[in-house]
Amino acid sequence: MTDIVGDETLRSLWETMATRWGDHEFLIFENRIGGVFEYTYSQFDEDVNRIANVFLSLGVQKGDHVALHLHSSPEFMMCLFGLAKIGAISVPVNEQYLADEAEYILDNCGAVCAVVEPLYLETYVELVNRGHKFDKGILVARAGVDSPVCDVEFPEMEKRYVSEAHGEQVFYDFWGMRCAQPTTLLEECPLHSDDPAQIIYTSGTTSRPKGVVVTHANMVFSGLYGDWEVSMRGSDRVLSTMPACHSNFQLAALMPVITAGATLIVVEKYSARKFWKQVREYRATVIQLVAMMLRTLMLQPVDPEEKNHFVREALYFITVTDEEKAAFEERFNVRIMNTYGSTESIGWVLTDPPVGKRMWPSVGRAGLGYEVRIANPEDQELPHGEIGEIQVKGVRGRSLMLEYLNNEKATNETFSADGWLKTGDQGYQDDNGWFYFVDRKSNMVKRAGENISTTEIEKILDGHPLIEESAVIGVDDPIRDQALKAFVLPVKGATLTVEEVEEYCKGHMASFKVPSFYEVVTEFPRTCSMKIEKKLLS
Repeated sequence: MTDIVGDETLRSLWETMATRWGDHEFLIFENRIGGVFEYTYSQFDEDVNRIANVFLSLGVQKGDHVALHLHSSPEFMMCLFGLAKIGAISVPVNEQYLADEAEYILDNCGAVCAVVEPLYLETYVELVNRGHKFDKGILVARAGVDSPVCDVEFPEMEKRYVSEAHGEQVFYDFWGMRCAQPTTLLEECPLHSDDPAQIIYTSGTTSRPKGVVVTHANMVFSGLYGDWEVSMRGSDRVLSTMPACHSNFQLAALMPVITAGATLIVVEKYSARKFWKQVREYRATVIQLVAMMLRTLMLQPVDPEEKNHFVREALYFITVTDEEKAAFEERFNVRIMNTYGSTESIGWVLTDPPVGKRMWPSVGRAGLGYEVRIANPEDQELPHGEIGEIQVKGVRGRSLMLEYLNNEKATNETFSADGWLKTGDQGYQDDNGWFYFVDRKSNMVKRAGENISTTEIEKILDGHPLIEESAVIGVDDPIRDQALKAFVLPVKGATLTVEEVEEYCKGHMASFKVPSFYEVVTEFPRTCSMKIEKKLLS
């Protein structure tokens, strides 16, 4: 296929950039205990080759699936590119997953090998005891004095697992093996842009995660698209605290940095107290934000110097109120770039343009390489102004995902007969081509014949001066199909009763929208991308 990607692969792209930008700063990594490590493009490429050789020594071949149960770290990226160089397929595992959740992913993809944090070693010992087989071993990363990333030593119990076979399962010392490998790639297989590069599992906030098959072409396209979206150049410095397992990090930060030859700053653990200081200290020009970050940053004490920074774009993914946006932009002297997309869509298909006006709360216009429409349940395009499903036209395996892994039914349901990606999200378009996001389909509750947006209820609840954050779900109701239940997290130090919340709702919304049940919580369960995990609320 002739397009902007051509037959470029993640391997060929990375090798080109490593040669062209050799001594240019590629990565600055700050770990969760404050250690800072830096790599040039050529330095990082040497470690990528070492890691690729480690996998080759274990017998990992083209097409094999390798699970990466790692925090955001240099090792995650070394494995991602190292596996891509030998044609193997990375399978990031959500860093918050416990044994049952990880087992579902591993079984679904058929992983033959895994790379895990020391923190998760016991989880994988448990999986081995259950009979789960990793034919090509488990590598335990980020541990021991040889690791340049994080000085974490194995407890005695963990050393035993690393050095001995557990039954027929071998646990390997990742960095020990890495140090024994040469810095040049020992073996190269044929690769094409349409080959799968990784499987990114959806967050599964409302159902079982699905494995999105992402090709080499998808990865390269996401980089080129992101460069257009934010006018990225080699002088840019992109700061991200997003989890490495998530497309927000890989497709909207990592890949645009590489295709532009820019610098990536990865902060392993988000801290509201430290974040803006890190933005200023590292001279970031592009940052990523989600609603929780914006709100927690606004709770921090004002720093007289906080407006003095180099940020020109703040990529944003989740809606906040007009008042919250205005207050944040005024306080920190930034302009939010609103976007909309998903792992399945690869790029942020709707986006504020890199230049010109923006129409908040619009999520922008269709980006380069995409068409977007609003459709009814029969996949027919609706007139401007009418609310319907947001659908996206692109090329599968290049600007859109290839498919869901081992799930032909879900894949067929996700694409219309004429090839449009059906997002399941609700929105509308105005006469000038600006799109407005209304709600996730999963957030719509049908109550006595009325369709109610839980997001709308949450926005009203979040307007209460004593409510920090809220979540609303549908619960079974034998009379009205579904009833609404509201969970509220009070602001720090505040006391809030269920009766007060109910009274507030009655005064601020139509009676059919008022929740039937309430619960005051001290915290919310969250996904690795910091979204509230509604499937755990009941």
